[in-house]
Amino acid sequence: MTRRSHIDRRALFTSGAAAALLAASGMSASGLPKQGGRLRMALSGANRDDSWTMGEGLFMQVARQGLVFDTLTEVAADGTLRPELALDWRASEDGRIWIFDLRPDVRFHDGQPFTSADAAASLAWQLDADIVPLGPFELQITLSQPDAGLPLRLAQPDHVIRPAHAPDSGIGTGLYQVKRFVPGQRLLAARVSQHYKDGSAGWFDEVELTSIPSEMVRGQALGEYLVDAADLHDARGLAGMPDIVLLPDARNPVQAVSADLAQPAQISNLRPLDNLRAAERWWFG
Repeated sequence: MTRRSHIDRRALFTSGAAAALLAASGMSASGLPKQGGRLRMALSGANRDDSWTMGEGLFMQVARQGLVFDTLTEVAADGTLRPELALDWRASEDGRIWIFDLRPDVRFHDGQPFTSADAAASLAWQLDADIVPLGPFELQITLSQPDAGLPLRLAQPDHVIRPAHAPDSGIGTGLYQVKRFVPGQRLLAARVSQHYKDGSAGWFDEVELTSIPSEMVRGQALGEYLVDAADLHDARGLAGMPDIVLLPDARNPVQAVSADLAQPAQISNLRPLDNLRAAERWWFG
């Protein structure tokens, strides 16, 4: 069995999972990350019947993967696959049996420890596989068909890990803990006091997501400094504003952000908002 910690580019495009990976935004970070402040994002895709297990719009994708929950693996901005709740993994020769070694030092927001039983219960919802804990921090996934790209698949937002004792709650292992959630309207989350990513991610004290269905109104909210970032494709209303940055570029924007936000030298365009992880990767400059 071998670990695959770096994704081969050809394999990615063959799988189709990362056909959109890539590119640096052209913005470079100024100085080291700074702790503090509330990140305010205006997002589309929210619905009144959203829950922590239902709703696939951008609002809930960012809420789940970018804030409250973690996945076993993570696609970094440079396209490499790296561990998140998993520390390591290995596969059988045919790519059908996978064993994941999990972090032993992780707790859910309610204080309960994360174990392989939580990972097994969470992934059972999504994978056509036999998933068996081999120990508190070791998980075996036996697939019905070989899949060399399973670790990459597990980095997707529909494979977040939930607590087995409260799967429908907003309790995760992510950098931010839910303080207030109104489905289809608003989410306020606060940085947890201790986290295994301390010193490497999670620079905001709070993150606030607001649902604004109208793209024009999202742009207005950003232009009037009511929010710091918004998803949009038509940036004509923000033309000529030097303190608004269009990403990935001005001709084909997917989001617009305040120039007060600092970012790593490279951000991912696999999905909007740094592959949904702007809340953990960005900071106020």
